[in-house]
Order: sequence, then C-alpha cells, then structure tokens
Amino acid sequence: MILMGISDEAGALMETQIRATRELGWNHIEARAVEVPGFPKGNIHDIPEEAFKQVEKQIKDSGVNVYCFGSTIGNWAKKITQPFEPTLEEVSRAIDRMTRLGTKYIRVMSFAIEPGNEQYEEERFRRMREITRRFLDAGITPVHENCMNYGGMSYKHALRLLENVPGLKWVFDTGNPIFNNDRSKEEPYPKQNAWAFYWQMKPYIEHVHIKDAYWDILKGDAVYTFPGEGKGYVKEILSDLKSNGYNKGISIEPHIAVVFHDENVKASEEKQYRSYVEYGQKLNQIIKELK
Repeated sequence: MILMGISDEAGALMETQIRATRELGWNHIEARAVEVPGFPKGNIHDIPEEAFKQVEKQIKDSGVNVYCFGSTIGNWAKKITQPFEPTLEEVSRAIDRMTRLGTKYIRVMSFAIEPGNEQYEEERFRRMREITRRFLDAGITPVHENCMNYGGMSYKHALRLLENVPGLKWVFDTGNPIFNNDRSKEEPYPKQNAWAFYWQMKPYIEHVHIKDAYWDILKGDAVYTFPGEGKGYVKEILSDLKSNGYNKGISIEPHIAVVFHDENVKASEEKQYRSYVEYGQKLNQIIKELK
C-alpha cells in the first residue's frame, strides 16, 4: 500500500503539506488545493502558471512524489447543464502539470446531482468518455470518486457509469456513503452502506480515500471521526484490500479540522496540521496491525 494524504487538509501552503508528509514517514501526496503567497488559493490545476512554477520547484526539491491530482473536474460544484468547454480546459491544464510532475492518477467526478429524476445520463456519459480518453491518451489514469455526483448516487449508478465509460477506474471513499442517499431506492432515500458499496466497486478500485464518520440522526449531518471509529468500515476494507494484495494508493482525507467544501468548518493552522498528522499516525497503526 502506498500511503499519502489529500495534503491541503494539513495546511494551505505546499511547504506545510510536504512537512506533514515527511513527519508521517510518507513519500507521496495527493495534491488538491494550494496557496502561494501573492496568488489566490486554488486547485493545483487552476492556480496561475507563475504560482504553479513555485509549487513545482518546491515539490521537486523536496523529493516528495505527487501520486494523484485531487482535481475539481466534474465535481459537485459543476452542473451537467453548463458548457463543457471549461471542463476541457481544466483537463488540458491538468495534463500539462501532471506530465511535468510525473503524476499518473487524477481524481475526477461525474458532475453534480440534478434535482428530480432527470440526470442527463447520456450527456454525462459522453462527457466522461471524452475526459477519460484525453487522460488515457496522455498516459494518465482517471479515477472517479463516489461523492456528491452521479456516480456517487448508489453503487448501481457507479456501475452504470463504468459500463458506459471504458477505461475509467474508481477511487473508493470509505466515508462518503455515510452521508450520501442511496438513490437507487425509493424516497425517502436511505443512506448508503460503505461496505456494500465497496464490495461492488472492488474490481475497479485503483485508489482509496480514507475518511470515517457516522450519521447523527438528530443533527441530520455526518460527524467525522478518526479512522476506524466511525461507520466507514475502514479496518474491514483495509484488511480486505491487504488480503487481496492491494499495492496502490491509500490517501487520508480527515475532515476532522477542515472540510474542503464547507467554509463554515474552520480551525487554527496548528490544530489543522496536528489533526492531519494524528489522523495519518492512526492510519499507520491500523495498517501495522492488519493480519
């Protein structure tokens, strides 16, 4: 297993992300957002070229490998009814920057869930085929995450997406099923089950996000926990992966001190950094104890 984290959860600056990675004894990161002094914070494929050159130098000087880009391509903020061209521009920038960094995996999604029953499936599949083709032609493997998008609506939607998009692989997030509705069922939708979703996606998994939580019925929201302390079946999934010889990426996405898509969740820089490192240490221990 190749251990890493979605490193902006340790801190906004790349130097902070690298420091946390080294403290955990890891050699890889999954790069998502980054802040360069003098430039606006943004995803690594969206920051200005001059800012990226600084990040590129920091990464190469550190010896840390960018295993995966945690891109915003087709994510929960992008609607399938919007023009496709901005997405293709993201793809082009990502390919250029990944090539420069030697990165071979990129996390993508299948656009936000539409209200109601009309999900524009054929248009989603068409776009995802084009996105996938461009990355594969560049020697890059796109991995789709089960999040707040079409492919995350249920494992049945995920399998339908893969059936219609040849070459697309999966990054399984252990925590996302906990707060996502199972839209293959009738309303009122039940929540998904992480173990059941994992079992269905197992043949297609090329990367894994470790997140854990439980659903608080009274609050009507997910409560994020350290790995193995929630309902994400983290230990069971890691054990099953190990028993099957899994030797690819395992990336923490703690959400303990900061939630990427929720600006209301804030923490001091030091608390954010320490919680990220503690989360990684707990993952290290879980893996060490696997039979």
